[in-house]
Amino acid sequence: MSLFPRTVMLLGSGELGKEVVIAAQRLGCRVIACDRYGGAPAMQVADQAEVLPMTDAQALLEVVQRHRPDVVIPEIEALAVNALTQLEKEGITIIPTANATAVTMNRDRIRDLAAGELGLRTARFAYASSAEQLAQAAGPLGWPVVVKPVMSSSGKGQSVVEGPEGLAQAWSKAMDGARGISTRVIVEEFLRFNLEITLLTVRQHSGETLFCAPIGHEQERGDYQNSWQPADLTAQQLRQAQTMARTVTDHLGGVGLFGVEFFLCGEEVIFSELSPRPHDTGLVTLISQNLSEFELHLRAVLNLPIPQLRTAEAAASRVILAEETLECVNYEGVGDALAEADTQVLLFGKPTARPGRRMGVALARAESMADARSKADRAAACIKVCGN
Repeated sequence: MSLFPRTVMLLGSGELGKEVVIAAQRLGCRVIACDRYGGAPAMQVADQAEVLPMTDAQALLEVVQRHRPDVVIPEIEALAVNALTQLEKEGITIIPTANATAVTMNRDRIRDLAAGELGLRTARFAYASSAEQLAQAAGPLGWPVVVKPVMSSSGKGQSVVEGPEGLAQAWSKAMDGARGISTRVIVEEFLRFNLEITLLTVRQHSGETLFCAPIGHEQERGDYQNSWQPADLTAQQLRQAQTMARTVTDHLGGVGLFGVEFFLCGEEVIFSELSPRPHDTGLVTLISQNLSEFELHLRAVLNLPIPQLRTAEAAASRVILAEETLECVNYEGVGDALAEADTQVLLFGKPTARPGRRMGVALARAESMADARSKADRAAACIKVCGN
């Protein structure tokens, strides 16, 4: 049996990473938080922080080799994944694996795996490496279409295009929002879905794959705005989602929690995307489950048992967004937001703000889903992100 404390290195130190650090420290772990800028949310609670360019393979190798952590947990997609492969060969554990991290950071690789090799139902799609190719690829999919960079996160560079006249602007937006030097986009049919869900899927060292209750969520500009758990699925839809999630995560391998996204179109469940780490929509589990997605992730990573998972009758989250650019951040209305019972507020501690940036989240639990969602909305509306 492994001895504690363990040393955990976190690659990426945003709000989700902050909760991973807290969960790890509750288990007695020592945590080193890394990111491209100082003072990031996870750094504020970690034992040690390292600032480095996360896409620089040599810088990443140097910092991991210097600390020699027991496990390395990537928490962002903009990483030098070739460095992770080398570190894994040196005997350092990468979560879930170096290959799984590489495959899931690019939309084209995970889509080709899901739709091609694994035969999962996805939206119809094509790729384009120029504005001209995009114009040729979009038409056969029907209008509207969705255009996304193959390498990006949080909806950056994503557009819904109603007709051919919007493709040039969509191409420019995708290039501006792409991560790294990628010049390729994916163009997809626009699915008229009933619901988007995240199925949090936990792979363990030993033991069966576990599933949290499905989480419904809504997005704007590709970024999550609110979520609720449990989402209302039929038994058939839940079986479809679990089967597809198990299929793709078993293929990727490794251990830890995966956020697997689906569209529900009638009774049909359509695979969308996958993240090999805690998911932003899963912030609701901090109030909805006896073990949050972050605690589940750490238990799976550290080979600790997960004997029982319980979910509340109804819980919801609503993001707290900045409305302006601020170099120094303060908050008003926190007391008002917490005035109702079974309500929580998480303020992420981001040092600066810009319009639309996610600065916190309000969480609520109630006896009915309508009440839980209304309560979370009211709490978030109380809080204003302001300057000095």
